[in-house]
Amino acid sequence: MTSENSILAKIEALFNDHGADWYMGEPVTMAEHMLQSAFFAMQAGADDELIIAALLHDIGHYTSEYAEDCLQKGIDNEHEDSAADFLAGHFPQRVLDAIRLHVASKRYLCAVKPEYYEVLSEASKESLAVQGGPMNTDEVAQFEAEPYHQDAVKVRYWDDAGKQDSLTVPDLNHYIPMMQKLLIQPAA
Repeated sequence: MTSENSILAKIEALFNDHGADWYMGEPVTMAEHMLQSAFFAMQAGADDELIIAALLHDIGHYTSEYAEDCLQKGIDNEHEDSAADFLAGHFPQRVLDAIRLHVASKRYLCAVKPEYYEVLSEASKESLAVQGGPMNTDEVAQFEAEPYHQDAVKVRYWDDAGKQDSLTVPDLNHYIPMMQKLLIQPAA
């Protein structure tokens, strides 16, 4: 099996093995949440890289070394870094950075648009506290210096939207060709 097929098989296995798990205090499962996030990216006219970033942004909840319930226990599971590390070498940097920065985007938006906090779900507000709360001025400047920070903010908004009970969206198979197209070919 090639590395391209291997990473897709791993992604499919994670969706199959953990997709039915409830998404931390939200009215959706993990798979529903990630699929809805990708759907909202498609509806917004995003390109394939951002659609896949939206789809895979939370896969790190299942690839990290932390227990699945650590956020509820007040421990940051750093799932954004786990996801980017898991996907590194397989997807373009833009996809990885949009995923890696999606938690920082929540902190950023709470700092630069205080009204944003009010639209967060209760579970997102609780995880925000664990993840460091709103950014300070220096953190805002560092975040804005990231080349793909605007893409990460878009993924953040789609992440926030992807928590709707009973919304019918395309399943994972819909995104497989898109992921195949984006896969980085190994050096010969």
